[in-house]
Amino acid sequence: MNRTEFIIWTAAVLFVAFALGWFANWLIHRFTRVSAGDIGELDRMSQELHEAEETRDQAITYLQQREAELTNQLTQAEAELTAAMEGLRDARQEAEELRSYVERQQGTS
Repeated sequence: MNRTEFIIWTAAVLFVAFALGWFANWLIHRFTRVSAGDIGELDRMSQELHEAEETRDQAITYLQQREAELTNQLTQAEAELTAAMEGLRDARQEAEELRSYVERQQGTS
């Protein structure tokens, strides 16, 4: 085998390898191609996911607002309770003072 034959055989082998690689690539893409129906399904799923995320964000915002309102109401109720307890304590103390004053007045008469 001389030099020219060697070059021709090498070129033929490389061309056959290239052709087999191209054919394998075409075959793989042919079987793994995404159909239009699948793309439509993916679009629909992505739209539903987007809507679900928006709904989740709205729910989170609503819950945060509601939590702030309830916390505010609770704080107000606790303040009112504290004021009522202090008023009751003062009223009891005043009633006790009046009771002891009346008892002293009855004891001296």
